[in-house]
Parts: sequence; structure tokens; C-alpha cells
Amino acid sequence: MRSMLDGCAPWPEGFVDRYWAAGHWRGTTLDSLLRGWALQYGPRTALVAGATRLTYTALNRRVDRMAAGLRLLALRPGQRVVVQLPNVPEFVVTVFALMRAGAVPVLCPVSHRAPEVSHLVQLTQAVGYVGPSTYRGFDHTAMAADIAARGPFLRRVFTLAAPGASSPYGGYTTDPSGCHYFPLDSIDAPPAPALALSAAQVAFFLLSAGAEGAPPLLVPRTHNDYAYQAGACAEAVSLTEDDVYLDALPAGSGFSLGSPGVIGTLSVGGTVVLAESPEPAAWLEAIARERVTVTSVVPGAARRWLEALEGTRAEPGSLRLVQIGGDTPPHPASAARLASALGCRVQQVFGPAEGPLVLTRPADPDDTVLGTRGRPLSPDDEIRIVDAEGNGVPDGECGELLARGPYTVRGYYRAPEHNARSFTGDGFFRTGAVAHRTAGGDLVVTGRCRTGQKAPESASPL
Repeated sequence: MRSMLDGCAPWPEGFVDRYWAAGHWRGTTLDSLLRGWALQYGPRTALVAGATRLTYTALNRRVDRMAAGLRLLALRPGQRVVVQLPNVPEFVVTVFALMRAGAVPVLCPVSHRAPEVSHLVQLTQAVGYVGPSTYRGFDHTAMAADIAARGPFLRRVFTLAAPGASSPYGGYTTDPSGCHYFPLDSIDAPPAPALALSAAQVAFFLLSAGAEGAPPLLVPRTHNDYAYQAGACAEAVSLTEDDVYLDALPAGSGFSLGSPGVIGTLSVGGTVVLAESPEPAAWLEAIARERVTVTSVVPGAARRWLEALEGTRAEPGSLRLVQIGGDTPPHPASAARLASALGCRVQQVFGPAEGPLVLTRPADPDDTVLGTRGRPLSPDDEIRIVDAEGNGVPDGECGELLARGPYTVRGYYRAPEHNARSFTGDGFFRTGAVAHRTAGGDLVVTGRCRTGQKAPESASPL
């Protein structure tokens, strides 16, 4: 196995051998998987965004051509590129194209501003930035230009132009710092021979939720571990090629990207509908228009859905499953109300960017679905619940949830002090979640606390 990117903590060799032997890791990069999906599902619809519809064949072709264009611009394997795009087809195309070119996308919410983006550029020494020219009144290109002027790393900015947008650096230009600007849709070239890339390398970086007000921590996800997570999660929710997944959460969040999300849906030949608007009315309209079967929300979004649906009872329709994820679980009565209003089942999911996924299954009884977070995703997930001293607690008693496994990282990127606090000496990730295990083996997550502090055992009102 080739070593991971410098600054990342690899899995110990014994665990690598175990995960390969179990078939969890298969040595195929995510962009190579997309090639296979295009061959298998070619004419089927892969992505929908408003009036835009892309088949699997068309998606793979766009990825191929953008990857070739990036390589012509001397983007080298291993270099990092910050990607800050909303829920648009270009987000999916760009992330896969960067991976195919051997670069490492750093996935950044479009809501982040100069302090967070500048931190990510400096930490990763990112040579590129992909973002909208302007978005909802904010000038992302001007922000990127300011960051480029302040440091030596950022030298390529790729802008997704909004209709009627203008910027001094919006076209093929170079600013005084030597940073070059390109329209994103101009990154296009005839496909080049495939690079020999390792699935053990970092595919992309996710951002950890981290402490409020603190700079974001970077979570390195490899091709091997993320392909396994997305595929296993698709199996756990019984996804098939007939499913239509509505991606209503911000692009690049781990929940909507691979739990099973965009990648899990593509892995089975399903259709991903990208919702850019944050309004429940737009989501509900998309569900009806595209016959959506599965979607994901966090408790705050679920509250807005309930408000939009208040006093109504959905007619039986296409939606079969709504995932509710987040650090704090929904109140059981509120989750039941949402299921009733939408005419479908709900599924609880606990899954930080660092990796451990705990989820209920579609066939679970109502008391399990409404009152617990379910069971770990993988048979090789190792779970501990410990007290403030690190000692295991009996079933039924609360403690901090610790986890390690084939898709749970062993450390943050270039953050040794955080790693010493957030990971045990034997590789368990301290989730910061307070949980207990039921007699049936399901996990109940009751809140969050700092390590060594007792957390309240109360559920969110949704």
C-alpha cells in the first residue's frame, strides 16, 4: 500500500490487511468507479438540477474532459484544490474531475467566508480554488483574489459564472499576484490516458464540525474507505437503480455525499436530484416533480418541513424514506409526525465526517427507528462507550462513544495536538457524543459533551 498524503495518519498495517481480507477495501478509486457506472448504467439519468439532466455517459464524459483540461493547466497529482460550490451539477463534475486528475478536493461549504477559506488554503497549501463568481450577493471571486494576494499558494481560480455576473477577474485573466483566473466551463480538453492512482491515497478532505468558532479541522477520506462507506450505506437502505435521491443538504457535507447520498446513489445506478434552494417548498416540489424516493435532512430542516406541512397529510407518493441526521437526535414524537406528514418511513443516522456511521434500518420496528440511532454500519466497526476515565460502562449506562473501523479516520490532517485529544492511543476516535447501548444492541445518542464532561440526556425538539 502506498503511503497516504504527508500529514495524514494511516491505518496500521494489520488493520489494512484485515479490511482487505474482509472485502471492505477493493483498491478502486472513486473516479474509476464512475467509469464503471457509466459503462453499466450509461443511458440512465445520473444527475438532475432544474432543467439540466445528465446521463451516466454524459457525466463521465464531462468528468473526463475537465480532468484533461486540469492536467493541461499543470495541476499535478497530490495538489490540493478548495471546492466551494452550491448544489449544482458542476459540483459533482468538478469533484470527480479533480480526483481523476490526481488532485485532492478540499470540500468547503459555500457559506464559508475569507477566514475559513484562507485557513484551508494555508493549511493544505492549495494551489487552486473553485467557486461561484458571486453567489447570493457575495463576491467569491474577489475573496479568492484577496487570499491569492496574501499568500504564495493559490495560483489558479476557476469561477462558475452566474447570469449577468461581472468581475475584474472573471475571465482568462491574471492578477498582480500572479494568480490566473479561468471560467470553470472552459476547463475542457480531449480525454487523456488514465493516471495510475492509488485507492489508498486521500480522495478528498471533508470538514469536521469541530468546536464553534474554531478553525475547521480537515478529515482525510481515502478512495478505499469512502467507496466502502457509500456502498455499504446504499445496501443498508436498500437503494436500487429505481431510487431517486434528493440532495437538499449543502454540497460536500459527508451526510449528503456518502451516507449513502450522491456517491451511494450513483453506485447503484439511481438518480440524484440536486436542490439548490434552502426552502422546504422547493424541496417538496422537487419530490413531486422527480418522484423522489429518498432524501436526507438535519433536525433544523426537518422542523421547517413540519411547519410547511402543518395541517396536511401527504397522499401516498413516491417518497419511501427520509433520513434524519445530526449530532442531536430528533424527539421521537416529532420524527413520527414528520413520517406521517410525508407518508413515508424515517431513518435515524449518526455520522460525523470522521467516519463512524450508526443508523437504523428500513425494516426496524418503530420503537427502534424513533427511539434509537440503530446499529453501526459495518461488521468491523468497533464501538466503545466509556466514562470520563476511559473505562467501559455497562449496557444501559451513558458514556462517550468511541469508534474505529474500515471507514473511520485515524487522525485529522496536520493537526497533531487535536489528534492527541481526539484519538486514543489504539486508534479509537472520540466522537464527543454521549450514548448508551440498549439491551437489543442499538445505540441511543443523547447529546454531545467535551471529553470528561457529563452531557444532558435530552433529545432535541427536532
